[in-house]
Amino acid sequence: MTSDNKHRPDEAPPGDNGLEAVETPVETDEDGLEHRQVCVRRVLPGRRLDRYLAGRLGNLMSRTALQSYIREGSVTVNGRVVKPSYQIRAGDVIDLMVPPRRPPEIPPEPIPLDIVYEDDDLLAVNKQADLIIHPARGNWTGTLVNGLVHYFQTNWRDWKDLPTTGEVFRPGIVHRLDRDTKGILLIAKTDLALWRLGRQFELRKVDKTYTAIVHGTMELDEDVIDVHIGRHPTIKEKCAVRYPGRGPRPELTKEAVTGYRVLRRLTNVGRSRACFTIVELYPKTGRTHQLRVHMSHIGHPIVGDRLYGGGPIYRSSLMGDHDVAEGAIITRQALHAHTIAFYHPRTNDRMTLEATWPEDFTIALRELERLSAEDSRPGR
Repeated sequence: MTSDNKHRPDEAPPGDNGLEAVETPVETDEDGLEHRQVCVRRVLPGRRLDRYLAGRLGNLMSRTALQSYIREGSVTVNGRVVKPSYQIRAGDVIDLMVPPRRPPEIPPEPIPLDIVYEDDDLLAVNKQADLIIHPARGNWTGTLVNGLVHYFQTNWRDWKDLPTTGEVFRPGIVHRLDRDTKGILLIAKTDLALWRLGRQFELRKVDKTYTAIVHGTMELDEDVIDVHIGRHPTIKEKCAVRYPGRGPRPELTKEAVTGYRVLRRLTNVGRSRACFTIVELYPKTGRTHQLRVHMSHIGHPIVGDRLYGGGPIYRSSLMGDHDVAEGAIITRQALHAHTIAFYHPRTNDRMTLEATWPEDFTIALRELERLSAEDSRPGR
């Protein structure tokens, strides 16, 4: 006789973490994320969602990362966003996006690092554009962390000695910059530095200054943008201004505050009489894409930021020929993390580090100023 006590490969047996559930792969998106659906048939009382998923996904992400994953809405129960502590019940339907399997190690790569400052506790680099900070889905190589691994193995010690907050693929990373944003970035070399620097960011004791070229003429010399930000309701790679208590997931809306000060306005640039503003930005919070979303929201998207309405600048279009794209002035995202001020994690001395404007940024400003001056000459 054959036993009818066997279970399908995708079905957890009764007593496995206190659940009997059927897991079904639904679809895989372009980034390799697999949408799975878990239908809970039977469960013992007191089974938390994060602990259960950590058992299933422990080889893919840490429990700390998983808790953030749940809070961000990448996991829903019965179509609702819940807390990591949610108590699973029989009949629950859990939907989750499972990240692709990652390599077991971070391969070292000789990616050039522009080091601004280094001591025994921390490292500061001037990050180049088109560089992702750490390995993640779809980008396991070619990141800043791959370059850091190579640097530390060559000049310091084993990169595995770098501190982490539980996410193996983010060794020493205290904060992040967008892929296309250049500028100053801090890396912690000790557990003390990682904790104390992270705490300063949490308590908003770190002051950051960004410089941007934006479209249009900003009216006010300085102001504060104070509007909440959340994930875009339909475009997964975007964020958007989201008002508290509105939309399908109001609990995912977060406070976001940005101060700004105009450095210079460039009007009547070229024959097209285009206008641009050079502005300093002072983020008081650190939300994803915050500066880009806020500037787009007030009608002045950052030059080159196609995702949020900014476009590249070509000399041809400035001179009135919009049918061709010739004479690139600046085509990347014109946002630069210029200055960061913080307390040293060991000495508690206040430090200010700067990353000078990149060459293409400076050249673009010089060209825009020249075209603006040319257009303002008598008789033109």
